[in-house]
Amino acid sequence: MDYSDKYDYLLKVLTEVIEIDGKKTLLKEDFDKFFVKSNKTAGVRIRKIMQILRRSAEEIRNDVQNYKKNF
Repeated sequence: MDYSDKYDYLLKVLTEVIEIDGKKTLLKEDFDKFFVKSNKTAGVRIRKIMQILRRSAEEIRNDVQNYKKNF
């Protein structure tokens, strides 16, 4: 995956509707549902999205380190 594809993927996860466990969800809406309306299942979806972001961020971090080593 090209670096711009990784950036686009991260941007999509943060700003667009994505599908998790067969349900379409938007991170901002889940934040509102969890923190304003105390919806526990929205909290589960938020944690799943954060896990996706963590994995992607770690992968990008490793790519940056490897690229830097090859200068």
